[in-house]
Amino acid sequence: MSWGTELWDQFDSLDKHTQWGIDFLERYAKFVKERIEIEQNYAKQLRNLVKKYCPKRSSKDEEPRFTSCIAFFNILNELNDYAGQREVVAEEMAHRVYGELMRYAHDLKTERKMHLQEGRKAQQYLDMCWKQMDNSKKKFERECREAEKAQQSYERLDNDTNATKADVEKAKQQLNLRTHMADENKNEYAAQLQNFNGEQHKHFYVVIPQIYKQLQEMDERRTIKLSECYRGFADSERKVIPIISKCLEGMILAAKSVDERRDSQMVVDSFKSGFEPPGDFPFEDYSQHIYRTISDGTISAPRQESGKVDARTTVGKAKGKLWLFGKKPKGPALEDFSHLPPEQRRKKLQQRIDELNRELQKESDQKDALNKMKDVYEKNPQMGDPGSLQPKLAETMNNIDRLRMEIHKNEAWLSEVEGKTGGRGDRRHSSDINHLVTQGRESPEGSYTDDANQEVRGPPQQHSHHSEFDDEFEDDDPLPAIGHCKAIYPFDGHNEGTLAMKEGEVLYIIEEDKGDGWTRARRQNGEEGYVPTSYIDVTLEKNSKGAVTYI
Repeated sequence: MSWGTELWDQFDSLDKHTQWGIDFLERYAKFVKERIEIEQNYAKQLRNLVKKYCPKRSSKDEEPRFTSCIAFFNILNELNDYAGQREVVAEEMAHRVYGELMRYAHDLKTERKMHLQEGRKAQQYLDMCWKQMDNSKKKFERECREAEKAQQSYERLDNDTNATKADVEKAKQQLNLRTHMADENKNEYAAQLQNFNGEQHKHFYVVIPQIYKQLQEMDERRTIKLSECYRGFADSERKVIPIISKCLEGMILAAKSVDERRDSQMVVDSFKSGFEPPGDFPFEDYSQHIYRTISDGTISAPRQESGKVDARTTVGKAKGKLWLFGKKPKGPALEDFSHLPPEQRRKKLQQRIDELNRELQKESDQKDALNKMKDVYEKNPQMGDPGSLQPKLAETMNNIDRLRMEIHKNEAWLSEVEGKTGGRGDRRHSSDINHLVTQGRESPEGSYTDDANQEVRGPPQQHSHHSEFDDEFEDDDPLPAIGHCKAIYPFDGHNEGTLAMKEGEVLYIIEEDKGDGWTRARRQNGEEGYVPTSYIDVTLEKNSKGAVTYI
């Protein structure tokens, strides 16, 4: 089945058909483009939906902890990946289908135009040959008629007795001329006819079949290209089906990971205050003075019985615990989290200590790296100047000291919370332990002790608020000086519990270094704090003088 043999006379029909094929190709390309836009908009809307419902990571406290929340956010992550696969589908369709169709349509238009131009040229050439043949035919016909007229004229003059011999001779010459011209035109017409028949045969059996064959091949390639694009259109989505299936499986696994028992335990851990339920209120007998007055027969002011509970004390203590059953009084967030209940305060302090330990480990690793680099520079001076690392090393050491101080301080607060939580049933007044503080005194390492004979090292914590234990302890007596020290290096003392000093300054020593690298000192004006032991020259003596500054 060939267009060249079957459709030899349907040039215009093939022209329209090939144009329809290109229009259909472009229409399908437009369909693919709109499908791509749908996929892109769908993926964009899915991503916006995920972004809308994802948690704001502004603070760690807002991160999801419940398994139901974690499962939902895992589903959002899977949905975000699903949206990414829709974008992959759009990109694959745009590259493999739409882009290929547009390039092929452009090439197809160029090829069709070339083939049609060749067909028109062949038809024009055949028309020209036909015109030449037709002109020679008409000329031959005209000359034949002229020759017939010349013969009739000659015969008439030849038969006319009145005609002169000259007229007859002239008519005879005219007949011979016309007959000769008719013969020449006859030969030319025969030649043109033979040429036209040859060109016509060539046109309909060689040229046109070849052109139509090329048009047929072009149209078949267009059909094949459409088939490939149909397949690519489906393959673009079929390729991502395994990944989409994994996303859906991830959503199912997230749903299965929800644990109601774990969520309930998290509720307990999140809101547990650590306080004991309030005890029974004592009975306050206000009628005793009435009975006593009646029996004594006199009216006198009631006397305070030794066993009677002070109403002010009772109300004060009850008032401090009533918030357990209502809303907790709101106040500013304090550095030691003392505004929180004991259990919540312990959790917050433990989290902060863990973070500080991670930072300390980073600084320690950096210090080790700098020391190694310094050793390399000292052994190979051409690689660098060891002195250039000294500022960075000093900064790292300062950071390590600062972090250690922070860790010690938070560990002391943590020890205080744990001590108070563990000893709620056995609180003692400060007068029972000879005014020796057993709680609330920390060292930079966070050491803590309940031994009344052992003084705990550390800066006393200053707070602008009053906790429920503030009225259970009294202020400590100043510790006696056991020596003095001279500052070898200056120390800024910006951290809480430390004492700033200048180079050459002399201070009282009230506690020795117990292995943590800090010594407790006091100025003459009574200001106390911890100073690095490596920054001072210590002299232990019993009669230390007041603090002076060497100039």
